[in-house]
Parts: sequence; structure tokens; C-alpha cells
Amino acid sequence: MARGKLSSASQALTHSAEALRAGGWKSLSWRSIIPGTDVGLALGVLLLLSILIVPLPTFILDLGLSLSITSSVLVLMVALFLERPLDFTSFPTLLLLTTLLRLSLEIATTRLILSHGSEGTYAAGHVVAAFGGFLMGGDVVIGGIVFCILLVVNFMVITKGSGRIAEVAARFFLDSMPGKQMAIDSDLSTGAINDRAARQKRKDLEDESTFYGAMDGAAKFVRGDAIASIIITAINIVGGLAIGVLRHGMPVSEAANTFTTLTVGDGLVSQIPALLVSTAAGIVVTKGGTDGSADVTLVRQLGGNPKPLALAATLSALFALMPGLPAMPFLMIAGAAGFGAWMRHKSPTQDADGDVTAVSAQPAAPSIADVLKLDLLRLELGFGLLPLTSGENSQLTEQIKALRRSVATEMGFVTPPVRIQDNILLPSDKYVIKLKEIEIGSGEVKPGRLMAMSPAGMGPPLPGDKTTEPAFGLPAVWIDPSLKAKAIALKCTVVDPASVIVTHLSELVRQNLPDLLTYVATQSLLDDLPRDQQKLVNDLIPSQVTLSTVQRILQSLLAERVSIRDLPTILESIQEGAGLGLRGVPALTGHVRVRLSRQICNALVGPAGYIPMITLSAEWESEFISHMTGPAEERRLAMPPSMLNQFVVKLRDVFNTVSTNGETPVVVVSTPVRDSMYAIVERVRPAVSVLAQSEIYPRARIKTVATIT
Repeated sequence: MARGKLSSASQALTHSAEALRAGGWKSLSWRSIIPGTDVGLALGVLLLLSILIVPLPTFILDLGLSLSITSSVLVLMVALFLERPLDFTSFPTLLLLTTLLRLSLEIATTRLILSHGSEGTYAAGHVVAAFGGFLMGGDVVIGGIVFCILLVVNFMVITKGSGRIAEVAARFFLDSMPGKQMAIDSDLSTGAINDRAARQKRKDLEDESTFYGAMDGAAKFVRGDAIASIIITAINIVGGLAIGVLRHGMPVSEAANTFTTLTVGDGLVSQIPALLVSTAAGIVVTKGGTDGSADVTLVRQLGGNPKPLALAATLSALFALMPGLPAMPFLMIAGAAGFGAWMRHKSPTQDADGDVTAVSAQPAAPSIADVLKLDLLRLELGFGLLPLTSGENSQLTEQIKALRRSVATEMGFVTPPVRIQDNILLPSDKYVIKLKEIEIGSGEVKPGRLMAMSPAGMGPPLPGDKTTEPAFGLPAVWIDPSLKAKAIALKCTVVDPASVIVTHLSELVRQNLPDLLTYVATQSLLDDLPRDQQKLVNDLIPSQVTLSTVQRILQSLLAERVSIRDLPTILESIQEGAGLGLRGVPALTGHVRVRLSRQICNALVGPAGYIPMITLSAEWESEFISHMTGPAEERRLAMPPSMLNQFVVKLRDVFNTVSTNGETPVVVVSTPVRDSMYAIVERVRPAVSVLAQSEIYPRARIKTVATIT
């Protein structure tokens, strides 16, 4: 059995040697052990643990103490220039490692002090000797007092305060988490953010919770380090005296001077880095409610307002005039504060939101980049309509949120936010709706009054100002709110001014959905698909079609009020059509419409439970097909104008006849002429849909209500 084990070990070594000769040694290159790598970090931690056991020569000890001091300064500088606490999420781990480094070095120094302290000042290295001699001024009493003061400052003030702040911050943050999660869910439901932004916000919330919880525990490391330093110092002094007097036969005074000097020097070497790291921890945990680095925040908040600076300068000047106080320092401070107040008064700063914190004679001009930005949707209001957006009557903003949510549920994508802006050039009661800063609609409303519309399509018999409903062009009357009950009794539709504006905005948004589905919005739709659908996206784009092609297909569907909410089916249809050799947006869109036939037909079912259809006679079908020209994928209608005008007249007559029956018909034609027929119908009656015969779902109930002959 032993021989078998030796044979297995020999084979393993042989395989390892062959792997190294074959190039496996390249994976163990020197780059894997440099700082910032997993192997380098593991080796560093093992080195720290080995210091606790293995005696160190004075050169290595000096190097470690220098590293401890330098790293503590680095940690403090990073904490000072932090923009937000979450930018330093590794700080709790760093606290543990720096504390372990200091304790390991203290143990190594203690070992050298107790074993070689009788040999002289440099028994524990040059760094400890320098702190024990130069910084103490050669006076053990002064050094001991300074060391005790550092202990009190670190242990009782900074460490205790930062630990308490970390504890309270963690507790209050955990208490506020449900509210923050509900706020994220609310923004997602209203359309203010998309799914990807909501996931990022939830991840940030989770990271912040983990960070504050870890900081609460990491503060105990710093506190424990201060306590350990006190115990180690006491052991060094008592143990050093005992070893020096009993083992080496040194006089008590000489032993006390030697070992106390080394011990206090060691304490100063460890307490100064501990004080710096404790200060860094305090800065990080107290930074939770401020934005920007500490230097910018302090300057902005302390010196942002000229009035406090002016008062401080005046008070300092008064101190300079008091007898017994040195005049020059107070006058210098008064001059500096007065100069700062004067500069702030001439050039006021701006806060984080861009608001001016002091009155400026010259308004700040917008940057060129801000001027070039376009608002996709903008609602401009006259001065008299501004109360609709604020205070208790802020129905307008709430209804716009509901509109965005409704469009997202109905059509399958979140429309861009609507920017509401006042325009002093508009009449008081007028509003303008703009798409990419181009006007697409306008109207007038009467604040404090109600709009009444009769179901018969005529102006209601009520006293008031006659007007026209802006969204659908129906006759209406602006009535006093006291007449609302009477209008309802007459079966009139009564709406408030905010609802009139939002209804108009809703219709214009639905008419211009293709323009709102930008390239970026299309990419966002694809990114927000579930993870199991991302494989479909990766297979389709860009190997089979481009993202621009997908965007144009989706825009074509939205132009005919076809919802793109079932995006996976649409992408599968595009992939299938591309595999069949279909090229061009019209051909691929037609194939997608066939796959969406059940959805399209379900949306066109009328109140009677069937789809009312208008068909073409065989003669008109033949005329349309015979006048189609161009390649198969880009066929266009080239009908003579006189014949086309004759068809449009007949089409209008049929529409008017069917509309009197209260039905919204659907024009059904053969597949080759569907796109051309839609182009005609869109100009005659935009609300009427056009279907190809192949787009009628087999199980849909249909009824022919008219035929164009």
C-alpha cells in the first residue's frame, strides 16, 4: 500500500512537471502576486499573520512601521476626497487589515523590546528610536504625557464618536429601507424610471445597507485597537523593568529609562497611524448626508454665504482691539474673512442643484450644451394655467403620470417625460404642446370652470362660453362649476381644465408614438427584456438585422396603433422572416403583423362582439394589383389621379354610411395592396385600421358591413 501511495505521488509530480514544461508556469507569472490581485492579497494577509509568530529583524520592522504610517495617511486622504461613502465600500475590510497590521507590528516590537531592550536605544529599530528620542525630546515624562493624550483623544473622542455615528447611521438606514424601496417601486410604476434604473437603484440601496452595517462592526476594530495599545504599553513597561532588573542586573533607573523610552516610542508609532485611521473612519461615517468631497463641501457650506464671513471678520477685528490680546493674528484673520466675504458677494456660488445661493446682478447664461438639448415632449403653459401644476390643484402633473403609465401598459413602451414649462409670450389661458420643440397642438382652457360636451355632438344648452374641444374637435361650452349637476342631468360629459389638456396631450402622443420611439429607447426596451430572452436578442442583432431595422419595424407597428408590448413575439417574427429571406422593413413588418394577428384582431372587435369589415370589390382589387409597381419588397401604387380620386370619394361615402350605425369599421384587402391602402385610408379617416386578409385571426368573428364597388 505504501508503495502504491509513493507511485501515485510520483505520477502526480511527473504530471505537474510536464504541465509546467508545457507552459502551465505562465499562469503563475509575477503579475499574479502584485498588489491588487487575489494571490497578492492572500500573500499579504499570510505575511501579516506570520508577523505574530516569526521574529522580525529590525530592518523589516522599520519597513513595516513605515508602511503602517504611510498607509494610514493614504486612507485619510482618500476619505477626505470621497464624493460619497459608497465610493469607499472596501473601507471596513481595510480597517480590519490596517488594525491587524498595527497589532502585528506592536507584537513584533514588543518581542524586540523585551528581548533586546538592554542593548540600547536602537534595539527595536530606527523608527521606534526616532519617535522615542526626537519626537519625545529625550524626556520620558514628556513622551509619556503626549502618548497618554493621544490615547485619550483617539479612544475617548474620535473612536467613540465615530463608532456611535456608525451605529446610529446603520440603525436609521435600516429603518428607512422599506420607505426607499416603496419609493423606487412608485417611480417604476409611474414610468419615472425604467426597469434597468430600478434594478440599479435597488442594488445601490442594498450596497448602502451592507456598507453601513459593515461600518458599524468595523468601528469596533478601531476601539479594540486602542484598548490593545494600552494593554501592550503596560506590559512593555512592567515586563521591561522586570527583565532589565532581574535578568540583566540593570539599575532600576536605567532600566526604567531604557524600556520606558522604547515603549513610549513604540506607542507613539502605533497611535499616530491609529489616530489617522480613526479620523478617516469618522469622516466617512459623517459624510452620509453631504455631496462632493470634504474640501468642496466645507468651502461651499462655510464660505458660500458672504454674511457669516462678514460677521466673523467683524468679530475678529473687535478681538484685535481688546487690551491684552495680540492684535496681529486677529487682524490677519479679519482681513482674510473680509476678503472672502467681498469675493462671495461679487461672485455668488451655486449649489448642487444649480440654484444661486446669493443675489446676482447678472443672470447666469446657460451653457452651449444645455442650449443644444432638445425636449422630446414639452407642455408650455400661459401664466394663468400655472396653478394647475402646483399646490392643492396639481392635477395636471398627476394626470400626466397616469397618462405615461397608461400608454406604457397599452402600447408597450414608456414615453419620455413631459417637461412642463411656463411661457410668458403665450396668452394667459393658452397652452402649446411641442414634439422636439416643434408645435404639434395647442388650445385654450378656462381655469376655475368646467367644459361640458353633449353626447349628440352638438353644443349643450347651457349658459357659458362656447368653444371647441381641442382633442376631437367637438363643440363644447365652458360652464360655471355650479352648473355641473345640471350638465350631468342632461347627460353631458363634464371635464376640468387639467383633463382637457391631458386628453389633448394623450391623443397627440398616440399619434406621434413612432417619433417618440428613438434609437436609445429601442435599445432600452431590448435591455429590459428578461434574462431568458437576451439570447434571442443576441442571436438576432446584429447578425441578422440591425438595431435600426428593429426600431423602424416597431415604429411602423406603433404608427398603426399596434402594441409592441409582446416584444419577444415580435423579435421571433423578425428572426423567422429574416430566415425566410425577407428583406426590407415593409416585408418584415408584414410578417410580424401576421404573427400578431390574434392581438390585432382582438383590439378591433367592436361592441357587438365582431370585427366590422369593409371590403373591396373584385374590380377594385384588380385595379389596385395591376397598378402596383416596383420590386417585390418595395412595391408602390401608381394609380392615375382621376381613378384614385374616384376611389377616395367612394371610400368616404362608405365610411359615412357605416359611421351612422355607430360602428368603427376595418378595411380588409389582399396582402399585396395593404400598405398602399393604409396610405390612402390614413389621409381620409386616420382612426380606421387596414388589415390584410392574412392578418385576420382564424378564430376571430368577422362581419362584412360594406363593400366598395
